[in-house]
Amino acid sequence: MSDDSPSAPKYKRVLLKLSGEALMGDQQFGVDPAVATRIAHDVGAIQALGVEIAIVIGGGNIFRGLAASARGMDRATADYMGMLATVINALALQDALEQQNVVTRVVTAIEMRAVAEPFIRRRAIRHLEKGRVVIFAAGTGNPYFTTDTAAALRAMEIKAEVILKGTKVDGVYTADPLLDPAATKYTSISYLEVLERQLKVMDATAISLCMDNKLPIVVFNLREAGSISRVVVGEPIGTTVSN
Repeated sequence: MSDDSPSAPKYKRVLLKLSGEALMGDQQFGVDPAVATRIAHDVGAIQALGVEIAIVIGGGNIFRGLAASARGMDRATADYMGMLATVINALALQDALEQQNVVTRVVTAIEMRAVAEPFIRRRAIRHLEKGRVVIFAAGTGNPYFTTDTAAALRAMEIKAEVILKGTKVDGVYTADPLLDPAATKYTSISYLEVLERQLKVMDATAISLCMDNKLPIVVFNLREAGSISRVVVGEPIGTTVSN
C-alpha cells in the first residue's frame, strides 16, 4: 500500500483510551454488548490496516474509586476496587473482539493469572508485533492514579505514536458543549493550555506525562461508527493536543 493512498494509516502503533462509560451505551451502568461489539468492529477495522493497537479501559461504568472515597471509603481501597472494575470491562471487550476474530490479550497491572497475563513490558510489545490487540487493565496497579495516567504511562512504555482518547463529544471545547451551547471547539491545542484552562481532556498527571514525552493526544467522538479509523488515517476530526 503506498503512503499517499487515502486509506494508508498515519500511525503504526496507537494506544486507544476508552472510559468505562463508553461501554454503557444508554444504560445507567454495566456493559452494553451492542456497544462493545461496535467498538470491537471499529478496532478490527484499523487492525486490518496493519495498525498495532493497545487499549486502556476505565471502570467508571461499574465502580468509581474517587466517588466512593468522597462518601467515606478509604481512598486506596476504593481505587483498588475501581482497578478490578477495569478488568471486568477488559474481559468484556476481549470477548467482543474475539467474536470479530481479532486475537486479543488482556494484561493486568495487578496479578490475576486465571483471567489475564501480568504486565511485562517486552511481552506486551511482542504481542503487538505479532498483530494481537493488547488490553491493559487494572490501571497502573497503584491507588491515587487514574486510568488516564495509566494510558499515558503504557503508551510511553510500548512506544505508541499517539493516544486516541474516545469520548462522548467530538473534541476539546472551551466549556462543556453538553451544558454550554456557546462552547467552541479547538482543532488543536497545546498541553500547557489544557493545564492552564483546566480543560477536561485527561487529568493533569496524564497531560504532564504526555507533555514531557511529546506524545500527542487526539480527542474524538467514539460514538460515531468508524471514527477510530478516520483518526488513524489522519482525517482532521476531533482535537489534537500537542506542543
